[in-house]
Amino acid sequence: MPPITDRTWLWLAAACYLAGAALGTLSLLRERKHSRAVMYFILAAGYAFQTFGLYLRGLAVKGCPLGNTFELLQFTAWSAATLYLVVGATFRLSLLGYGTALLSAGLSLGALLVPALDATRRSDLFGGNAWIEFHAALALFSYGVLGLLALVAGMYWFRDYGLRRKRVGGAYALLPSIRDLDHIGLRLLVTGVTLLAASLAVGSVWWLREPGSVNLLKLLATVGVFVAYALALALRLTRRLVGRRWALACVLLFAAALLSIAPVDASRQSSTAPAPAVPEAAKR
Repeated sequence: MPPITDRTWLWLAAACYLAGAALGTLSLLRERKHSRAVMYFILAAGYAFQTFGLYLRGLAVKGCPLGNTFELLQFTAWSAATLYLVVGATFRLSLLGYGTALLSAGLSLGALLVPALDATRRSDLFGGNAWIEFHAALALFSYGVLGLLALVAGMYWFRDYGLRRKRVGGAYALLPSIRDLDHIGLRLLVTGVTLLAASLAVGSVWWLREPGSVNLLKLLATVGVFVAYALALALRLTRRLVGRRWALACVLLFAAALLSIAPVDASRQSSTAPAPAVPEAAKR
């Protein structure tokens, strides 16, 4: 019997998220709303498994598990689930749970199914500096918020598509109004930009003290994501970016944010250490 590792718990979490995604998809095919209580329970179970898996990983690497692309994707999925479980119910949007399940399942399964993403495991990545660790965790948590924003934007686009073609039945009937989706999206955008700004503010304190400690590629990637989202927020507040263009921008910006993880991770390659061997059976 293979040993129970942090990846075992993360696989269990991914299975729960996938079950939530399957439940939501089945409900859409049947053109009826799924049980919010059941979806919440499934996501809560996945969240508990993922939290414990990341906790074990944190003990192994002696810090917040953000040392490679695998851990960054897992943490982003965990952040999205955290936000939904804490404040998702206040949005009164049943499909947000389904979207969260899809997002978390995609990120966590994608990370688990590509062994190369976890080929190098870094220990004591932040050198015991709690502020840098907090900066990194805050930035990744904001990505979870922005992931939910992309989901809401996708719902907005789908709803707008149906209204333009006078389709109000079926899956379209399960969606809230355009106005509600717009308000929820704006709140998520403000939250995501605020968290990103706070993360950069915390990180800048250390960067101003030790300018040579920050890789230029990482700095450009993180600041670029923040500037893009801040610009989108400014255009949205001034009504220059609204409707379908705003929804499309939110989806594309999140795709770019995920792509920015690669240069951020690559900037740490000089401080890598080979990952301990993981039995093939444990990776499946």
